[in-house]
Amino acid sequence: MRPTRIRDYEMKKQIKFMKLFGNLQVSKRKNRIFKAVTVIFVCAVLFGCVAGSSIVTGNVRPAISENEVKIYIDPPTQYETIGIVEASSAVEFSRQAAQDRVINQLKSRAAKLGANGVLLTNTGSLSSGTTGFWSNGIFYGGTSSKIIGQGRAIYVIQE
Repeated sequence: MRPTRIRDYEMKKQIKFMKLFGNLQVSKRKNRIFKAVTVIFVCAVLFGCVAGSSIVTGNVRPAISENEVKIYIDPPTQYETIGIVEASSAVEFSRQAAQDRVINQLKSRAAKLGANGVLLTNTGSLSSGTTGFWSNGIFYGGTSSKIIGQGRAIYVIQE
């Protein structure tokens, strides 16, 4: 009879151990999921997406380096319109960084069309509502906004 009592006692200890550390494993799993979501969110914020498009309205020229493309606010004396370029970027930490990404994207798209200039026609920002999520009674989120830019991809003949 004694061996059965020992086995029962050991079984009770094992059950108690499983209850105690089984919850710990669930907690570890939740913690891993939270960390994974956080890492994905941080990566998305740090490597903000830049979107854009280009529409060809004139004669496309051979592509050039985007470093050769100038930004114009006022039109040069003589130029030829090649197309329309647009870009937008999410604002994460700095509006200036988002604006720089938009300008670089406009230059890149214009360079692919063979334009040596971008005549800015529209710049601004778009704001949307608050986005985020709840976790353990705490709300993680904020507002989202985008910087947008639009211009004409031009080939400058005379400045």
